[in-house]
Order: sequence, then structure tokens, then C-alpha cells
Amino acid sequence: MTASDSLAAGAATPPAAISPFAPPARPAASRPVLSVDLDAIGANWRALQARSGKAEAAAVIKADAYGLGVAPVARALRAAGARTFFVAHASEGAELRAVLGPEAPIHVFNGFMPGDLEAFRGADLIPVLASPFHVQAFREALPSLGLASPPRAGLHIESGINRLGFTPAEIDALRADPPRELEISLVMSHLACADEPENSGNARQRGAFTGRAQLLHALAPRARLSLGATGGTLLGPDYHFDLTRPGVGLYGGEPFMEAQTVVHLHAPLLQVREIAAGESVGYGGTWTARRPSRIGVLGLGYADGFFRLSKGLNLYLDGRPAPLVGRVSMDMITLDLTDMPEPAPGAMVEVLGPNQSVDALAKGIGTTGYEVLTSLGPRYARRYVGGAEG
Repeated sequence: MTASDSLAAGAATPPAAISPFAPPARPAASRPVLSVDLDAIGANWRALQARSGKAEAAAVIKADAYGLGVAPVARALRAAGARTFFVAHASEGAELRAVLGPEAPIHVFNGFMPGDLEAFRGADLIPVLASPFHVQAFREALPSLGLASPPRAGLHIESGINRLGFTPAEIDALRADPPRELEISLVMSHLACADEPENSGNARQRGAFTGRAQLLHALAPRARLSLGATGGTLLGPDYHFDLTRPGVGLYGGEPFMEAQTVVHLHAPLLQVREIAAGESVGYGGTWTARRPSRIGVLGLGYADGFFRLSKGLNLYLDGRPAPLVGRVSMDMITLDLTDMPEPAPGAMVEVLGPNQSVDALAKGIGTTGYEVLTSLGPRYARRYVGGAEG
């Protein structure tokens, strides 16, 4: 049985043959329908693995797989061939371990803090240690963790983004007092401007990473090196090292412009009403009709991750653009359907899909595709399409 044979818990529509490339049939309820194409996620991983050359492409599935559901996404990625995984928090790693079983290496970007002990215990997670504090906390916790011997850990080097990572001085201190009870299996850093291929900061960071990683070679002679996420993968072989870490590109986001569409979000028209020229729509009366107009109401709003200050956007009905008018409220948005041929209640409007990618929607509301994906709310009826179990 594939994931398409079942509907996510709480979904409002029954199992059916579903195409993610067309609006679903009219719903039995008012809830918008979020369809996730698991086969597209697998295809995107395979494409990024091909772009990674001799390096292994891992899979970053932090933040509930960028808002799309960690269990079905992780299984689809494993079926596609992914073998190494990254999350942000230890709690995410423990959840992923329950999905994938005991074999897959699962790295925790945010390292190890004393409060992570319970999440790490028995989950065989690999913390990416980013500071002397992380190292000391992890060493002190080892007797309680039940990890393999020697326990694996990664090291995060600061190379120019100035977030997490060991500075040169801290690298020197680590070399002077090496944590010999640990197997350092990964040395990584993160690019600040990878989505800007011509930015000279990329080469500077690569140079800093290479030099600082070399200082750690005696401490971690078998460690794999990793610098590039999705953007770094696309910068070419100089940025691949041993392991790439694609994230947003798996889910159809820029800068991987060749990605297959993953997310399809449709909402039914709850009501279609006629208003006269001079009448206003929504809270504050911020939009006034200049002509007799037809207004459609959709049942999603900022409680569903649709940004409150959105304006100047189009959604799509039967492939035709429908402008967003009036303020976004908690549960509703309104569209100008005046130029549409007789739209009816129940007709499905495309919010995300072939006509509007996550990045196109993001540009219209002044944010990024990352934020659109991770803001998708829990009230959608979710459908998972394709994705043979792996």
C-alpha cells in the first residue's frame, strides 16, 4: 500500500485516486486540501544526488519535514535512496528514529544541551557539536545515553555566517584537549550566500572551512566534510566535499529551479456574492469596488499560515488569476472573481500548485519559500500522493 491509499488523520475527504496536478474533487467540507507529492520529493532528492557528483546527498527534514509531515516524507526519501538525515532539534531526531528504525544516521544540527538528554537516550542520534559548551555537556552525558562505543558526534565550524560553530581559537583549544572518547564522524559548516552564486562570500567561506577543517584532521581523520545545503550543492564540485545537505530543494523551493512541484493547496469557495460599485470588502474596508463586482470567499486565513498582510496576490481558479482583495482574516480571504465565468460555491481555488510555486507566493507577500512551507497550518485536510514505502 502506498501513502496515496490513505488520507492523513483528520482529513475531510475519503480515499480516492488523486492527482496532485489538478484540483481535487469538490470537498465534503469547507477545509482547504493540502496535497503532498511524495514521488516529487523522491525525484528531487535523486536530482540533487546527481548534482552532488561523488558526494553523498543527505536529506534535511527538520521542522516536520519543512511543514509537510516527517513520517511520510522520511519514508519517501529513504525509498528514493537517501541514507543520511539531518534535523534541527533532538526531539525531532527521536521522532525520526521511531520512523526510520535503527540504521539511518540522524544528525542534530543544534548540537547537544543538557536538557536534550531524554530525547537522545536510546535514539542513537549524532549531535553536531558547535561550541566547547556542547562538547563538555555531551561528554558529561555519555554515561546516561546508552550510545554505541565510541559514540559518534559531528563538529560545526564557523566559517563566516557567524551563527553556530567553533571559532579558530576554539578549534585550537579543542585540539589541545581532544574528546578522545568520541568518534568525530562529520565536520561541517554552512554557507551564508549560497543562493547568490556570484557572491564572493561563498569562496571566502569555502577557503575558511577548508583551512579550519584541515586543523581538525588529526582529531577526526575519518570525518566526512560537508559545506553545501541546497544552494551549495548547486554551486558545483568545489562545494560538495563528502556530503551535501539538501533541504528546501527537496520540497520544490528555490534556488533549485528544476525541482518538481511538491505542494498543492486548494481551497473551496464558501460563498460567491455580488456587490455594487462603491461597496467595500473585509475588515477596515481597505478595498472598495470600482465597478459591480463578484466576490468569492475562501475558508483559510492567517490561522492557516496565510500571511495577514498579504496583498497584491493572485490565486487561481481553473488556471485563471483571481486577485486577493481586502484584508486576510483569521479564517477567511476574499477574491475578486468579477472576470470569471460563473464561479460557484464549492469550486476549488489553487493557492499553491502548477500556477503558483511556494516561492512565487512568497515573493507576493514579501517573504521566502521556507517561511511559506513551514507556516502551513494544521487545519488543512492533508493528502499524501505516491511514495512507496522504503
